[in-house]
Amino acid sequence: MAQTIERDSPVAYYEQLFVILRDQILSGDIPADERLPSEMELCREYGLSRATVRQTMSKLESEGFARRVARRGVFASSPEQSTGWTVEEGFLESQVRQGQTGVTTQVVDARLAAPAQHVAEALELADDAQVFALQRVRSLDGKVAMFSTNWFPKSVGETVSADAGVMDGSGSLNETLRRAGFVSNGAKRVIRAMRPTEAVAAHLQIDADQPVLRVRSLSWDARGTRFDYYETWVLTDIIPLEVSVSAN
Repeated sequence: MAQTIERDSPVAYYEQLFVILRDQILSGDIPADERLPSEMELCREYGLSRATVRQTMSKLESEGFARRVARRGVFASSPEQSTGWTVEEGFLESQVRQGQTGVTTQVVDARLAAPAQHVAEALELADDAQVFALQRVRSLDGKVAMFSTNWFPKSVGETVSADAGVMDGSGSLNETLRRAGFVSNGAKRVIRAMRPTEAVAAHLQIDADQPVLRVRSLSWDARGTRFDYYETWVLTDIIPLEVSVSAN
């Protein structure tokens, strides 16, 4: 008998749906690498809103039970298939805090732009959508340490661009987002050591052949809405990262 959503339960609907789909994946009813039902199919089957279903899908992804394939859908997976690590929220902020002695932030560009494909896919944007792109260089004791680009959906970008502190490098971006109601309920980060592009190398003032730590991060709120996607290049000889991790 198919499981149903208990309307009188104190457990949030998205959590109930998460448990249903997770158990189906773990039991093999939905085999690994099989495409999960679409958001609209799940809405109809369980009588839920699309925002609730989207929140469930984000939780499945963040906990390793699903993976999203661009233009194909969401597919079942198992946490045991992952050999990576889960990095806690805010780990970069713990290394370089706005206002910390010796830390400075320079905004080098801020504008509306057409997103690259990986940005549009991460933020689940329509083909004709624009993003607000914010590029910043952060230094520690006068030494360039990080180069970051944040991409926001246009509505979120309007909030960011209106904050004078963020735009002149003196304010905290995360605090501005939280004050505006964009509170992270989950995030997915991918960390790689790789050679930077020429543009990134120029901002970091290094040779383009020098490997750098690249962090790509996607954040979503309690409704599953994706509101911040960023790419940060970190010189770990200047900022050694101290990361709390847990194995999947």
